[in-house]
Amino acid sequence: MDASLNEKVKLSIQNLRDKKSRIYFLVQDTKGNARASVRLIYQMAKSLLDAGFNPIILHEKNDYAGVVAWMDEEYMSIPHKSIEGQNLEISPEDFIVIPELFGFIMEQIKNLPCGKIVLTQNYSFIVETLQPGQSWSQYGFLKCITTTQKQQEYIESVMRQCSFDILKPLITENFYPKNLPPMPIIGVHTKEQSDTINIIKTFYLKFPQYRWFTFRDLRGLSEKEFGNSLRECFVSVWMDEQSGFGTFPLESMASGVPVIGKVPYIQPEWMDENNGIWVTNPTLICDFIADFIQNWLEDNIKPELYENMKKTVENYTNKQEFDTNVTTLFGEYLNVRANSFEEQISKTEE
Repeated sequence: MDASLNEKVKLSIQNLRDKKSRIYFLVQDTKGNARASVRLIYQMAKSLLDAGFNPIILHEKNDYAGVVAWMDEEYMSIPHKSIEGQNLEISPEDFIVIPELFGFIMEQIKNLPCGKIVLTQNYSFIVETLQPGQSWSQYGFLKCITTTQKQQEYIESVMRQCSFDILKPLITENFYPKNLPPMPIIGVHTKEQSDTINIIKTFYLKFPQYRWFTFRDLRGLSEKEFGNSLRECFVSVWMDEQSGFGTFPLESMASGVPVIGKVPYIQPEWMDENNGIWVTNPTLICDFIADFIQNWLEDNIKPELYENMKKTVENYTNKQEFDTNVTTLFGEYLNVRANSFEEQISKTEE
């Protein structure tokens, strides 16, 4: 290793030790619509920024809508950078974190000399934009962050050359119980809007005696509006069979609102028979809603349900724990890379 290259490597090591390395987080442009997967990325970046790291939100186009319409203003302090029409500054000490959906971008940046990490929040997307037979490791992505042990087990069986870390998502302080009694409102959150429409129409046809109950579609709201709307409900309904974690039911529990939900293909680790009404047959969801209404009207909802909801969500509402987990994880990534560079220098100096 010549002297000039040696000095560059030493500078990279110093940047890693000083937490000056750039950590790029690629995000999807949701066009101003709230999405839990994007929120988690911003939460991670904000935790790192507050701890003295150098995170940067990376987006594909210059006209990126951002998250100002649905997240708190504090997240606007995170630096942003567009890929479009710009030469991205990437040094060997930098990192880029790519959501699993962006397989095509992984291919485009495979020759970049930086550290590469996949952030997988939904296992069902891990091969969606990859070419047949291609894997993350072929593009230099050997590390994956995911949100549950069950997701890790599945992804590991597909992407066998990757190592994994688990990061629990954070349910924010915008979700808390209401002091006043709830109203006869049923909150609905489904992945596909057609499922919401189908549930509402089917319910009113099967149970016309309950037409005085109102359904509220909770999609497309800012986080604060979402929390306020959810708190007014006496029960919520959730359907997302491909969900990898299940953020909405936990937000509902944090708001003191019981959940009637369709069990997804990979059952979340927090889900058990005591903290919600979990349905395996989606055609029976309306029947479970009607049954819950009758019990609610007769004041027959067991207090244990609310107690178990509270216990469940407590594992996901500790912001200090979340911040520590994020900064510890990325601190380790930086240290491992710095140690690797130091080993390279040592070998050339022997």
